[in-house]
Amino acid sequence: MQTLHTLAELRAALAGQARTAFVPTMGHLHEGHLALVHEARRRGGPVVASVFVNRLQFLPHEDYDQYPRTLARDAELLAEAGCDLLFAPSEHELYPEPQAYKVQPPAALADLLEGEFRPGFFTGVCTVVMKLFQCVQPAVAVFGQKDYQQLMVVRGMVRQFAMPVDVVGLPTVRASDGLALSSRNGYLGAVERTQAIELPLALQRLATEARDGTRPLAVLEAAAAEVLRTRGWAPDYLTVRRRSDLLPPSDAERAAGEPLVTLGAARLGATRLIDNLEF
Repeated sequence: MQTLHTLAELRAALAGQARTAFVPTMGHLHEGHLALVHEARRRGGPVVASVFVNRLQFLPHEDYDQYPRTLARDAELLAEAGCDLLFAPSEHELYPEPQAYKVQPPAALADLLEGEFRPGFFTGVCTVVMKLFQCVQPAVAVFGQKDYQQLMVVRGMVRQFAMPVDVVGLPTVRASDGLALSSRNGYLGAVERTQAIELPLALQRLATEARDGTRPLAVLEAAAAEVLRTRGWAPDYLTVRRRSDLLPPSDAERAAGEPLVTLGAARLGATRLIDNLEF
């Protein structure tokens, strides 16, 4: 595997390649990221992974400076997983001048849920993904479904800009107890790690109760959030939405079997975790 730090090196390495598969990451890799690389490998062509901690998607009070940077270890894991090229640009390389041109996703999707609690987050995501796509020129890009809303936003951007990229979503990879793998899980203390499973369990209960259809969703969602609060969490949201657009389903849609998803975000101590479950 080659590790490249400049756009010129990347373009030289990819010259003449017509079917590149791409996995964008912020590093501090785990088995969930490596599953994306394995899927990219299965799609054929050279596999490119990027490691870049994107300042544009962090709010001023968030953990940009503290976000783990483990490039040497990441490179070893990627090589073992079958990655061909690692693109690890510096901030100055990817943003050689202030990024005044940005991609603004539609508020109807990007201002919900994560966008409500992290204003501007999806503008930062879309801008860096657009830029990385321009750098790598992939035929296929593989993302994890743990970041459910992000995957929807990226797919919408690719569709509306008619970008020749097949965006593949891979199911969430989980630990043996069911916790979704995340780079931020490393922030959890030992006791918090045992508590963390309460978030996916809450989403599972919410899904079961929502499909039952006997109580209003607002009541179910409030009760789910209150259960986490009593256990020391600070929930941002636990909610049931339509998979198609992340808007709340009507009672008739619930009864008719509309494809739904529960989504949750909550802080446990200083760590913010997100998860989702389709049903």
